[in-house]
Amino acid sequence: MFCVYILRCADGTYYTGATKDIERRLAEHNAGRAAKYTRMRLPVELHYTESAGENWGETLKLEAKIKKYSHQRKAGLKQDDLGR
Repeated sequence: MFCVYILRCADGTYYTGATKDIERRLAEHNAGRAAKYTRMRLPVELHYTESAGENWGETLKLEAKIKKYSHQRKAGLKQDDLGR
């Protein structure tokens, strides 16, 4: 099962990504071994996750959709806001 996630960085910005293993990916981000963006903004914390099913293509579409959200919209997201 794939998911899209939003991390809140130490500087207050948000990073959106997709993965199959959220716990592993969060650990990679906080170890500085994931995205270049988060490497300079540690530590990061998990802000939001959205289950995206078994299709990687659909997961990437959802990720692209969320990346276009404003900072305020991302800040206000709760677990059931997007719905599927």
